[in-house]
Amino acid sequence: MLLLLLGVVAPTVCVLWFMNQTAKTQADAARQSVMNAYREQLWLIRDQIDSDWARRSAALQAMSGGAAQEFDRAVRSNVAASVLFLKTNGTPAYPALSVALPGSPFMSGKDWLAAEALERTSGQKANAAAAYGKIADAAADPNLAARAAQAQIRCLAQAGGKELAIQTMAKRFGGAHVPKGLDSAGRLIAADEQLLALRLIGSGDRRYAQAVRGLVSLVNDYSVAMPSAQRLFLMGELLALPLPKGLALPSYSAERLAQQFLDAEKDANKPSPGDRTVQPTRVPGLWKFAAPDGRVIALYNKQMITSEILGTLEQLDARSVKFEPIEPGAAGSAESIPLGPALPGWRIAFSLLDTKPFDEAARGRTVSYVWAGFLVVGAIVGTGILAGQALRRQWRLARLKTDLLAAVSHELRTPLASMQLLVDALLDENKFEPQKTREYLELMAGENRRLSRLIGNFLAFSRIERNRQRFEFAETSPGEVVRVAVNAMGERLQSPACHLEIDVADGLPALRADRDALVTVLLNLLDNAHKYTPADRRIVVQAYREGNNVVFAVRDNGIGIAPREQKRIFRRFYQVDRRLARDTGGCGLGLSIVDFIVRAHGGEVRVESKPGAGSTFRVFAPLGMQPKAVSA
Repeated sequence: MLLLLLGVVAPTVCVLWFMNQTAKTQADAARQSVMNAYREQLWLIRDQIDSDWARRSAALQAMSGGAAQEFDRAVRSNVAASVLFLKTNGTPAYPALSVALPGSPFMSGKDWLAAEALERTSGQKANAAAAYGKIADAAADPNLAARAAQAQIRCLAQAGGKELAIQTMAKRFGGAHVPKGLDSAGRLIAADEQLLALRLIGSGDRRYAQAVRGLVSLVNDYSVAMPSAQRLFLMGELLALPLPKGLALPSYSAERLAQQFLDAEKDANKPSPGDRTVQPTRVPGLWKFAAPDGRVIALYNKQMITSEILGTLEQLDARSVKFEPIEPGAAGSAESIPLGPALPGWRIAFSLLDTKPFDEAARGRTVSYVWAGFLVVGAIVGTGILAGQALRRQWRLARLKTDLLAAVSHELRTPLASMQLLVDALLDENKFEPQKTREYLELMAGENRRLSRLIGNFLAFSRIERNRQRFEFAETSPGEVVRVAVNAMGERLQSPACHLEIDVADGLPALRADRDALVTVLLNLLDNAHKYTPADRRIVVQAYREGNNVVFAVRDNGIGIAPREQKRIFRRFYQVDRRLARDTGGCGLGLSIVDFIVRAHGGEVRVESKPGAGSTFRVFAPLGMQPKAVSA
């Protein structure tokens, strides 16, 4: 049984595991098939990305004209996050470091020196301002005029003439035409003076907004020559001020990014353009891409490169896939392909956004497989149970048949041995005594009847097993059935050690039944009552009517039957106590034959018993019964 259990459990576990693994494998295969399809498309898109960067390189090569203006156009058209223009000698053209200019020769003239002397003299700031103003008005050199005007405004402010200084700034450096004069550091003086005016006016003045707009317009106008460092400085100062709504400095981040790149280069005068691929710079997160001739360097941050790549990938119908560009050296998904030569080290990773369809498909397959598995397991278990029951039944039947053979041998041998002994005793007599001979013959007749009943039970059992038992139904008297059965028991019920009581009710209606079969039923019940009542036997046989049934009852005062055994005693070869059965000659067939005959007549057998208190078997035979087919 243990091996049988293992034979059921082990295949069950294996089937369930195999089906679960199969469902997972199919889901993974479906997911991998989709990923392979996208991978094939990505190889084609990679060529498109290379072509895009080639066109970008050609666009950088085509840039010409004023460096500052080209810088502004490149930034506004989103060609790059920032752009650096180089001269033919490799030095920055724009953005570039400020270059100090030589002083104007007129600044050493007597008029300039006199104005400087007045400025240094206490209490002469106003006169110094007037002297500088005359120089500014008379100067033909724009640099000298701008520097003299700057000095004039400085002296007015120091003399306490704030309002006069503001007015002078508006006169000298305001308006549509901005003076182009530069200071000694190469800075546009007009831009610095407009910033100073903002600080003098203050945000509460009604002129403040107009002044801010003027300076913002100047800074955003790349047609005005202005060093990139000064432009970046002014943008930073403006962003620190409360700007009116609607004003912006769109090129500030590009200017700042270019300046960071120049500051990070080892040789700022000659920054390296690199080769014609996207390469990292010394600034973390900043990448450069040069034109074929190396005269233009486009700067990109990671977000912009990623955006450009994803923009190209939008050509794919990839609503269920997520793409992620991965920069060189960064960890990424195993599902990725390298981008083209223009982006060395860059990869494009992709993953499914929604794996729910695959998971649902896997679950659906798993459920179907599990149901199929349950059916297979159920078949295995059912087969195992049937095999186990068959094996157990065969084992039990084999054991019972072994006991039956022993009981049959004992049952057959005992009457035969008794008759042989009586015959031998008679043959040993020289003269037969009539009384003794008759006594011996009666004993032999009793043993012969016992042997006949035993053989009859075996034959009945054989016919039942082969479904050959046939019944002949006819009008039968219940009293006649009782009389014949009691007479068949003979002297066994009439001995002094047995007290028999017969109680047949008057006026019982006739039964339509097989008389011999009912007699066999009562014989088996009487035989059991006699065998299993050890001493001082008191046996009662009754026949009476109860409802629509005639009841045959056999009651004894024997050993009784335990409640849990009462449902088993009608099984073939079943014996409550085999040792007692061997002593009394039982073989476990009598009650199974009784049950079969009674059910064939449409009735039932009921037993009432307690251990040590005797038993009562009642056979209910319905009036007007009809033959009924029953299985053995």
